[in-house]
Amino acid sequence: MAKVLILEQSKSVRNNLRERLEFEGFSTEGAESVALARKMCENIGFDIIIADNPEGLAETHLPFIVLSRNNDIDSAVDAVRCGAVDFLTKPIDMNRLLKSIRKAITPPAENTATNSHSKQTRIRNSAECNTIEPIIGESEAIVHMRGLIDKVAQSEARVLITGENGTGKELVAKWLHCKSNRANAPFVEVNCAAIPSELIESELFGHERGAFTSAIKQRKGKFEQADGGTLFMDEIGDMSLSAQAKVLRALQERKISRVGSDRDIEVDVRVIAATNKNLETEIRNGNFREDLYHRIGVILIKVPPLRKRKGDVAILVEYFLESICKEYRISTKNIEVEAVKKLSERHWSGNIRELRNIIERLIVLSGPTITVDDIEQYC
Repeated sequence: MAKVLILEQSKSVRNNLRERLEFEGFSTEGAESVALARKMCENIGFDIIIADNPEGLAETHLPFIVLSRNNDIDSAVDAVRCGAVDFLTKPIDMNRLLKSIRKAITPPAENTATNSHSKQTRIRNSAECNTIEPIIGESEAIVHMRGLIDKVAQSEARVLITGENGTGKELVAKWLHCKSNRANAPFVEVNCAAIPSELIESELFGHERGAFTSAIKQRKGKFEQADGGTLFMDEIGDMSLSAQAKVLRALQERKISRVGSDRDIEVDVRVIAATNKNLETEIRNGNFREDLYHRIGVILIKVPPLRKRKGDVAILVEYFLESICKEYRISTKNIEVEAVKKLSERHWSGNIRELRNIIERLIVLSGPTITVDDIEQYC
């Protein structure tokens, strides 16, 4: 059982995190100050720290995740430079936090790994595929998209997924991986928009010790981590032109070189990219390389916005009611037919993500049955 130390000033946030992580099978302890956290680390063999601030944690020699209220680039850069393995923002996205914790405490597979370790990795990846949420909906657009995923998944063709924020592009990428011949190999994600431009190359290709000021040890990049499997490059339209050139080389030659190294490393990676931007417009504006666009866009999959598939809203509502209530360990709540109609009439600028958030809010704030009044009051 992995041990997690939660360093958080707010007692309510600390206790909430402990409860949710212990439900997921982790052993947890809480601390409200860095000094106390350091002292606890001397006496308890923690596997990872979750902290609201990165300062002073490098000395613990433990991996740590920063969970911050600040969502600005400077905070992310400071966290990475202090040695954080990930930078997340509040309110807490538990799915992403759990994924980050498991990734941080799972040793990377090395060339010298034993057959036993390789087998364990395959089992873990297969188990992850078994827990992916389904693509919900019966609209013509969604049925067509699911059919396209089935058709494309087992090929080695690179896929570009387009669609607005919150439509489920990441879910499409996961299904492409899990239905592919690479399903037992790693599925590695990188959000190109969340990483500062000066760090993106290190994140993708890794770095050697001493390559720059905060490079205190050698680090594998996402391409190496995904070797043999799938690399999902989300929001690729936000990547700098210099990084685009290096990604293009990696795709053309199937080789990468770490920052600070002149040695080429061969990688076998299937790249799936996603963006909420019109890349053809970005090409005309000089923000995206046309040659890279044609490299990543062998197959195009467009994820429709929720407002163009309003017939699926009722199905999604029922699904989220059941899954979120199960997550909260409460009986599934009912919803009035008129309340579902009211939800179906919304514009849904935030798409599936917005709908899920609203259903979660209604579950927390409403009675046993969600009514039209609840929709008008809380939405």
